[in-house]
Amino acid sequence: MDTIQHRTVSVNGINMHVAEKGEGPVVLLIHGFPELWYSWRHQILALSSLGYRAVAPDLRGYGDSDSPDSISSYSIMHIVGDLVALVESLGVKQVFVVAHDWGAIIAWSLCSFRAEIVKAFVCLSVPFRPRNPMMKPVETFRKVFGDDYYICRFQNPGEIEEEMAEVGAKAKAVLQGILTTRSPGPLILPKGQAFKARPGSPPPLPSWLSEQDLSYFASKYEQKGFTGPLNYYRSMDLNWELTAPWTGVEVKVPVKYIVGDADIVYTTPGVKEYVNGGGFKKNVPFLQEVVIMEGVGHFLNQEKPEEINTHILDFIKKF
Repeated sequence: MDTIQHRTVSVNGINMHVAEKGEGPVVLLIHGFPELWYSWRHQILALSSLGYRAVAPDLRGYGDSDSPDSISSYSIMHIVGDLVALVESLGVKQVFVVAHDWGAIIAWSLCSFRAEIVKAFVCLSVPFRPRNPMMKPVETFRKVFGDDYYICRFQNPGEIEEEMAEVGAKAKAVLQGILTTRSPGPLILPKGQAFKARPGSPPPLPSWLSEQDLSYFASKYEQKGFTGPLNYYRSMDLNWELTAPWTGVEVKVPVKYIVGDADIVYTTPGVKEYVNGGGFKKNVPFLQEVVIMEGVGHFLNQEKPEEINTHILDFIKKF
């Protein structure tokens, strides 16, 4: 880990923290919620040892990158703009993209807006879903899953942050609860109970998440809080409005999709059928591989790093 280099890059009006290692074709690693560049620690080391330049930013609002105050500053246009500017700063025309969770949502937009800069995309967890021109996303989630669905619960500024604070003064308990959950989807967060620990001592950390790992994540969230990351969810309806010109657009970059069969996304009603029933392939015509990892949860790049590293390398070496 000491050999990973860190720097700050000025992109799209913000200062972005970037972790990187290696020389060769660039692999851009885009993290999700509630994560950091650190989520890719295993991939950075593996890719850099095999002739690639692994680049993992903290997205705006996260870690050591700037956190603008306004919710509208977290629109998909801003976030994709940050990444396009980052790629330009690297002095390359194209990159491989590997992305997870919210990072995957962002990467799908990057592929839609600027396909020419993406050589190939390895998507972890969240498949592409086309824009529904008839209904905004939060309204859709509320109608299908109810008011306590986690995305609906994240909408009111300050509300979920207060519930997180009630768990304790430190972010560690909240992060441990999220990173170690194995409950099938959809994720429901009843008011006042969302992050309350179960009676008794907390369960032991899984083998893939050490106390040191959890402490690193917690240290960054204790500095900045959760509002920046939560603003991604609060911008979803704004993104729906901004992306109207891309309604019906197919994603036309080579894609490999990987998900765990215990992933909270994959186990949400309708997702398995979409991924395996032809809908996903119809919207992503250059989808080349779908990998369902048995017994693996949501944070698969950390839970099964060696397998994920192999899947990434087996795909990107074709291009």
